[in-house]
Amino acid sequence: MSDAPPQIDRTLLNVLLGGDLGSAAAPPARLLLVDDEPLMLRTTSRLLGAAGYLIETADSGEAAIAALDRQEFDLMLLDLHLRDMYGLDVLRHARRRGIELYTIVVSGDSEIDAAIGALKQGAYDFIRKPAEPDELLRTVANALALHHERRENERMRQRLTQSERLYRYLVEQSPDFIYTLDQSGRFTFVNQRAESLLGYARDELIGKHYSVLVHAEDLVRARHVLDERRTGERASRNVELRLRSHYTEDTRHFEINVVTLSVNAFGVYSHENPAGQREFIGTYGIARDVSERRKAEAMVAYHALHDRVTELPNRELFRDRLEFALIQSRRNGAPMAVMLVDLDRFKWVNDSLGHPIGDDLLRIAAQRIEGCLEGGDTLARMEADEFALLLPQIAEAEAAKALAQRILSVLEAPCEIGGHEIFLTASIGIALCPADGSSSKNLMRHADIALHHVKQGGKNGYACYAASMPDVSSVKHRQQAELRRAAREGELMLYYQPQVDAESGRIVGVEALMRWQHPSDGLRGAGDIFPLAEEIGLVCPLSDWLLETSCADMRAWLDRGLGPITMSVNISPHYLDQDDFPERVLAAIAKYDLASEWLKLEITEGIAIRNFDGVLHKLNHLAGAGVRLAIDDFGTGYSSLAYIQLLPLHTLKIDKAFVNEIHTDSQRVPVVQAIIALAKGLGLEVIGEGVERPEQAEFLVKNGCHLIQGYLYHKPQPAPAITDLLIRQAGRPVAVPA
Repeated sequence: MSDAPPQIDRTLLNVLLGGDLGSAAAPPARLLLVDDEPLMLRTTSRLLGAAGYLIETADSGEAAIAALDRQEFDLMLLDLHLRDMYGLDVLRHARRRGIELYTIVVSGDSEIDAAIGALKQGAYDFIRKPAEPDELLRTVANALALHHERRENERMRQRLTQSERLYRYLVEQSPDFIYTLDQSGRFTFVNQRAESLLGYARDELIGKHYSVLVHAEDLVRARHVLDERRTGERASRNVELRLRSHYTEDTRHFEINVVTLSVNAFGVYSHENPAGQREFIGTYGIARDVSERRKAEAMVAYHALHDRVTELPNRELFRDRLEFALIQSRRNGAPMAVMLVDLDRFKWVNDSLGHPIGDDLLRIAAQRIEGCLEGGDTLARMEADEFALLLPQIAEAEAAKALAQRILSVLEAPCEIGGHEIFLTASIGIALCPADGSSSKNLMRHADIALHHVKQGGKNGYACYAASMPDVSSVKHRQQAELRRAAREGELMLYYQPQVDAESGRIVGVEALMRWQHPSDGLRGAGDIFPLAEEIGLVCPLSDWLLETSCADMRAWLDRGLGPITMSVNISPHYLDQDDFPERVLAAIAKYDLASEWLKLEITEGIAIRNFDGVLHKLNHLAGAGVRLAIDDFGTGYSSLAYIQLLPLHTLKIDKAFVNEIHTDSQRVPVVQAIIALAKGLGLEVIGEGVERPEQAEFLVKNGCHLIQGYLYHKPQPAPAITDLLIRQAGRPVAVPA
């Protein structure tokens, strides 16, 4: 059997698709009558036509040859003596052309030589003229029956040949490894899949025992599978074996040298002998490669227990290992420790520089922390920027503190990622077993309490749990629930801080600021609202409310003839990430019939840098509709003039941190001057915020910044108070409540 894959032709394709080479019902036989005597031709034609045959006549040899070349006949009745040629010349022509048909020679010759000559040329029979009708009909019927039988036999032979070719094609092209073994377990046949799957040519396996392929650890199981003698339902099915591949780990295109196969095997027996017994002659098997499936299952199982970004154990695997370590600790009386490590300001990195850089930072942090650990320790990523350490060899608090300090030290080295230099710090909470708890729940909760104690104390440090520490996590959970209630029950409100033209003293705009009127804690600012909102998924609903409410208040002022002034609204990164962000903004403007240029959206420079192309597309959409855009807190993040110049900005705001430094001995005054000069150079409006002292306002105005926002002029106030300010500015009397 050749190694080349067999070609599948149209006939084989017909069989493959369920077609039949034979016809459902045979048509009437077609006969050619050749005779130059018109009377004989007519009478014979009528006789055979009445018997149901299709008749065509030829009155000469040339006419007979033309008819044979034109179409196919089942039988020819041929006169030997034609006017233009000898009848056997017609028969010779048919043989030369490979025309297969039965011929009955009809002749008036009585000599035996004529009959012998006709038969030698391939004639079926010889009949003397004039033939008896019954004899002629009988001879024709017999010839046609034999012709039909011969055709059927040829058709069956062709079908058998095609079936064999089809079987060979299917076996050779099968994606499965198909084989047969003899009684002693030696290969007698393997299909060509053996080479592509295992790297062995057929000649290398034929005659070899199956053990040359089987992985050593699977030999015992292989004896019950590859030497299978059972048949039917009792035979082995879907038994997995590992076979050694000829490909090695050094082969460039193959990564493994073991292939996992799912094997079905059946015993093969001879036909029953006269005594009713059958002899076992070998095994037939089909093996399917399940290596990729097993790899995929292993990968799924791995990722179910490991973090995809850092490849560290995840929360579930860490808990399993912690439970096991606690059992060992109780059994051996050995102390141990748990640490929680939280990266400081990691959320800012994600929001400002994007998640790809955040992921790289997590991997760097994981590698640095792992470098501080011993062989039996476990480092896991619990969530976002929080890692957990299981330390079964830490026996006392001092050793835990020393490790925590070492971790803080290695994290301090700057990280170069995507052209940015990032500095890492972390907060670490430590809980010891059994001093701080002997259950996984208590240890993790106490380590978390210690972690939050560090974060509240300024971050970038560590602490061991103490009973005096408040449970910040429960407080945080309570605050989240309170915020949900506040959003539901209308405890949120907007305050507005005026923006003033320092030269005229007039209010030219306001900035909308969200406030939370807490039932027991009093008024809370946006800094208490949005971090909680992000954790519980309320950022977008609250941002929608902020935008709608500020537009509604602007509409109310306009309806009273106050304004127009500019309404500035801060935009959260999560809100800007929404695909329909521009549509939400424009819908609010249209709902309250505002001019687009009266609305100013404030974004931080960090928001602009992350996912720059997506942000630019959305901001260009809004700027094209007339909405104004401002960069807030400029200079406090990763400023990039390349980005700033591309954004469709209208305003640049100087952060309060720079404004606070405006005094005679400050070294940061030139920074404020540079920001103002930059804004002027880019053709941008510039606003100084957080202005609280006269000298700050004087400095800003002197250097070209005339728009001021801060307590020096106005503090944030609710909408009714702003209404009164605008009424006074318009020179109208303010209504005094009764």
